[in-house]
Amino acid sequence: MTGTASPIAACRFAEPARFGLIPGPTPFLPAPALAAALGGPRLWIKRDDLIPFGFGGNKIRGLDLMLADAVTSGANALVTGAGPLSNHVRSTAAAAARAGMRMVAVYWGRAPAELQGNHLLSVLWGAEVRFTDDNDRSSVDPELAAAAARLAGEGARPYVIPRGGASTLGVIAHALAVRETLDQARAAGARPDAVVVAVGSGGTLAGWILGSQLFCAPWRVEGVTVSRPAAEARARVAELAADAAAALGVPAPVTADEVVVHDGFIGDGYGRPSEAGAEALRLAARAEGVLLDPTYTAKALAGYRALVAAGRFRGDREALFLHTGGEPSVFVRPEAVR
Repeated sequence: MTGTASPIAACRFAEPARFGLIPGPTPFLPAPALAAALGGPRLWIKRDDLIPFGFGGNKIRGLDLMLADAVTSGANALVTGAGPLSNHVRSTAAAAARAGMRMVAVYWGRAPAELQGNHLLSVLWGAEVRFTDDNDRSSVDPELAAAAARLAGEGARPYVIPRGGASTLGVIAHALAVRETLDQARAAGARPDAVVVAVGSGGTLAGWILGSQLFCAPWRVEGVTVSRPAAEARARVAELAADAAAALGVPAPVTADEVVVHDGFIGDGYGRPSEAGAEALRLAARAEGVLLDPTYTAKALAGYRALVAAGRFRGDREALFLHTGGEPSVFVRPEAVR
């Protein structure tokens, strides 16, 4: 993304209503020790893990808009799903509790022997949990509709949030985070050339690409996939960004070929820690006192580290790493901190 004026930046758009889950901007902080350890550009971290609601994480940004939309539509129950250690499901359960709504969580796979991490928090916040008994992540999708139908049959008014929270409102929320970050960067005298983010469901990267166009950000945005092959992630991100742009009445910001997603850092699979991710997690913890998610942000930082070593950011003066949250997963992944 460049900082030059664009047709998108000249457009006016109406911002969706917020529920009020986020009281103000999240910290935008320098990470000098981590930058020195990595050997790359000066490094900043956007700390969405410090959102003071629902154990933090940038999934709260999307939920702030979705919850407002649910209330406006008259809903009294939320339905969503993902894996049992999902940051999104945990955040949705907290949002439902705040709004006094029922919450149904649909997880792929089978029920674990113990309640741990995000799953424990979701249950604590009152989520009614269902498992698909199928390890295919897409098995969640038809069950969301079925759960909503059951709730409606009981007289409830359900509001369905797609798996992982990757929706138009979610993308718009992340786009608006770009404006917040630009204001903070200017105040700090920072001018990142590149923004790096983990790519799972694709909503965060889609939002940051769209927001960077909307607000003429002086950086390019790059993702590190932690979930699906890079080609699939690029297509998904472009589609999500186009849908959100259409909702705002602005042109689509990118094609799939223009989306930058780096592959090679997923390790043994989605939701499983990798050795490179564990090394990155330990490095961030010991250099900056920053805790990463073993299967999301740690893998993204591992990707950034490898790309720095390969010379990818050699010409950049500053970089920004998006910390999207997920710390509860550390407590069920001891192998990632040894």
